[in-house]
Amino acid sequence: MMNHPALGSLAHNAPAIELHGVSKFFGDEKHRVEALSSFDLQVQSGEFICLVGASGCGKSTLLSLLANLDTASAGTVTTRGRTALMFQEAALFPWRTAAGNIDIALKLNKMARHERKARVAELLEVVRLSEAAKKRPHQLSGGMRQRVALARAFAQDADIVLMDEPFGALDAITRDVLHDELERLWLERKFTTVFVTHNVREAARLGDRVLVLTSRPGRIANEIRIDLPRPRRMDSPEIAAYAAEITKLLRTEVRRHAHDTRVS
Repeated sequence: MMNHPALGSLAHNAPAIELHGVSKFFGDEKHRVEALSSFDLQVQSGEFICLVGASGCGKSTLLSLLANLDTASAGTVTTRGRTALMFQEAALFPWRTAAGNIDIALKLNKMARHERKARVAELLEVVRLSEAAKKRPHQLSGGMRQRVALARAFAQDADIVLMDEPFGALDAITRDVLHDELERLWLERKFTTVFVTHNVREAARLGDRVLVLTSRPGRIANEIRIDLPRPRRMDSPEIAAYAAEITKLLRTEVRRHAHDTRVS
């Protein structure tokens, strides 16, 4: 079992992410919980995939393995490129300004002080928050805080962005605006994205592929390719049709798990 560190340069045509036979256990032999089981996945460079599944199916565990915050119990996890992880909460330092929160990521990335100011300004412009540079997190809306968190991810020169329900706590209108922003940035920069969500419309709106996971232990039960041009709209009938298909698959998986639980 191995978790390869991020590589500075991507191998030609090699997938950005590869998982082979990955399993993850928690607890001891007597009280062992299997979060992931024989999980296989390839994600191409620049691809946007969404993960959906019932609570506890291992989505967040998978992101932790990809971010190198944890190690697999079995199998291999390979990422090619720098990774950055975004959570549902922006997790900004409350005593730092928006600019300061981005600056610290650049500092940790060993960028020289004289270069950081211009880079911070550039990143704030990228996420359309130049006017909020001197504001602290409590002065920003939830959506603005998440944009700062996204800029901080870019400050890490991330080739792979891992997103754990980053818009789940936001209202529908703010979420829709951030969908547009994220899609715009992804189209411009083509960073590889793994996006965890419970919202099937959000998954269909954003993803090139949507992966439906089994209930614990997590495996890929179904894959849906979203063959729609971009930009997309959350309220379009095409997104609604894909969302209905994903919901049907999720319900089937939940019922199957409930049946298996009763049988066992």
